[in-house]
Parts: sequence; C-alpha cells; structure tokens
Amino acid sequence: MTFKERFSKIIHGKWLFKYRVVIMNEASLEEVKTFRLNRLNVFVYSGLFAILMITLTILVIIYSPLRQYILGFSEADQRKQIVDLTFHTDSLQQRIMSNDAYFLSLQKVLTGDIEPEKINKDSILNAIQQVPTEVNLQASEEEMNLRADVAEEERYNVFASATANTQKSFFPPVEGVRSEEFKADKRHYGIDLSAPEGTPVKAVNEGTVVFAEWSAQTGFVLVIEHPHNFVSVYKYNAASTKQAGDKVRAGEVIAQVGHAAGHSLGTHLHFELWHEGYPVDPLNYMNFK
Repeated sequence: MTFKERFSKIIHGKWLFKYRVVIMNEASLEEVKTFRLNRLNVFVYSGLFAILMITLTILVIIYSPLRQYILGFSEADQRKQIVDLTFHTDSLQQRIMSNDAYFLSLQKVLTGDIEPEKINKDSILNAIQQVPTEVNLQASEEEMNLRADVAEEERYNVFASATANTQKSFFPPVEGVRSEEFKADKRHYGIDLSAPEGTPVKAVNEGTVVFAEWSAQTGFVLVIEHPHNFVSVYKYNAASTKQAGDKVRAGEVIAQVGHAAGHSLGTHLHFELWHEGYPVDPLNYMNFK
C-alpha cells in the first residue's frame, strides 16, 4: 500500500467516519432526534461558532461602555470629554459673571444702596460733548419747530432713542395721589402714591417678575424686568398675585396696595423705576394725576 493510499485511509477513517448521535426520551426510549456527524463537521461547526462569538464580542465592546476599558478607545473618549467640559466650563463661567453683575444691580434696586453723585446723567449730554467741531450744529427750521412743539406738549426729558420709544409705553401703576416725590439726593429713589388699601397695582409695562417676596418692613415687594434694561419696583403691597419667573403684560394686576407699618403716609404704593442699574424719576416716563 502506497503512502497516498494509507494517508487517504487515515483521513477517511478518522475525519470522515460518520457517527450517529441519537437523542432519546428517557422514559419511553423513543428516538426524538438523530444526527449524523463526523469529526470534520464538528471541527467546521465549532470554528464557525467561535468566529461568530468573537465577532459579537468585539461589536459589543466597541458599541457599549465596555470600550472605555480598552486602552486606545478610552484615551480618545477622555480627550473628547475633556475638550467638551472645558468649553462648557468656560460658558458657565461667563454666564455666572453675567448673573453676578445682574444680581449686584438688582441688589442696588432692592436696597437703594447707591450714591446720588454716581447716578448716570442723560447720555445725550456726553454725546453733545463729543460732537466734532467741524460738524454744522445750526438747527434747521423744521428742527426749531419740532423743539417748540415738544416744549409746549411735553415736559419729559429727551433720552436715547431706545428710552424715548420705551417711555411712551409706560403708564401709572396705580390710581392714586402723589404723596412723596423722587429725591435722589435724599436717597428716596421713587415716588409714593397714596391709595385705599386693596387698590389694584398694575405692571407699568410688559416684562418678567424677577423678585416677589414679603418682609415685615416693606410688605410684599415685586421687581419686574422690562425691555430696554428697565426695572420697576413695587413696595408696601398687601398682597401679591405673581411670583418670580412669571410673565406679565402691560396693565396686568400684580398686587394690591397695602399699609406700611409705622409709615406716616398710611396706605400707599412706593414705586421705583430703574434704567441700566440707576434710578430714574418716574415722572419723566408716565403721567400721574
């Protein structure tokens, strides 16, 4: 027998020899399933099963949190997370700085902690001082007529364009009599309006309530932020219908006039109007009876 014949016989005898695998019912000895296999079939099926399991394992690792335990994947993900967190932290720092400045300005509104000599004057004054000398400053006939009409019809101060457009939309917060005027030099940064207790207090313009709390000294206090960097303050209220975060419309009822404990003016509303962090005279923005 040649070598080739002996090799073929060995291969046929060991690898291609059929084995019969029978699955039987233990109680009745009935054949349930029969398989005819050889060693080559077992080797091929085992190899395919192993390849399938390895492929599934790799896919699970790549597309699941388990990949962070692999050296290459974890470093790339960590670098990306560090970059994202750095940008996010910088954005949060900018927001915190902006909020701190806003809350500092709001604190001045609530406490009245501001020096009168540091109050911003009309921005037009600074603009006039910076006008170049070569510009023709002589007023035209139309401008002179406009000035005359304004002088007769209004006693309001002229502010920047945004302020001028905004002042037309303000109206009194309550129907009452002025009992105390705006006196910045005496640290009285608003006006007092005497009115019966329970009189509705209205928002002077649309905006967002940024503060609504009660204290024994000032009763219910509301602070509303309006467009163009205006803030209105309402003190000595008996009741409040709004809370911080609420949106209000112009003329919407937000509170009721109350009585200030120990105050000589009795039932009244203390109203303040602030612009860009500084108190302004409400009489320059709205008409009062």
